[in-house]
Amino acid sequence: MNKILECIELTKKYANNFCAINQLNLTLYSGQIVGLLGPNGSGKTTLIKMINDCLIPTGGIIYVNGNPVGIHSKEDISYLPDVLSLDEHLKVEELVTYFNDFYKNFNPVKAHQMILDLGINPSSRLRTLSKGTKEKVQLILTMSRDAKLFILDEPIGGVDPASRDYILHTILSNYNPDATVLISTHLIGEIENIIDRVLFLQNGQIILNSTVDEVREQHHKSVDQLFREVFRC
Repeated sequence: MNKILECIELTKKYANNFCAINQLNLTLYSGQIVGLLGPNGSGKTTLIKMINDCLIPTGGIIYVNGNPVGIHSKEDISYLPDVLSLDEHLKVEELVTYFNDFYKNFNPVKAHQMILDLGINPSSRLRTLSKGTKEKVQLILTMSRDAKLFILDEPIGGVDPASRDYILHTILSNYNPDATVLISTHLIGEIENIIDRVLFLQNGQIILNSTVDEVREQHHKSVDQLFREVFRC
């Protein structure tokens, strides 16, 4: 297994001296789907933004596929934000063309096949589609890249159960097994059956880093049950 993500003594403090991430150390290897879990304010969004080079760390360093976060790491990361970030005036097929022009590792054939499988009209403008369909389009574009690290922020939040099933199936069936998928979500029960490893984040520090099997064997609980116990949900 190759190191895909490595965070060393990673720290992020804001102007009010609030420490969102506190000397965090983390290594993730290829071939795993990892759940990033924690209550609101735990530091998940800050961590994700630093990995994506959207925030500059106060201290420490991040490596993605062996490269420090920066221009080169962007080629290896495919990021699904928790809000729609696409131009809603464009047609679905225009968005595919845009991604194909912008990313060297984008696979338009894969994208068009998933759009076809979902029965989405490629000639439709994004603004005319339902919220759930818009999110599916954004996920399709994200998962159609041959990236090393997929970061999915709340990929199943706000969509109906049927859409959740499709999204989870898409994640499982469309990522390179040599890559790593990092999923941040509050819907723990929905993703528990597809993740290999779980991270609990609290006050900017990782308090649990275990495989799902280790959680069940050592704690005799599901990940969802352990999360509720640890964070008193």
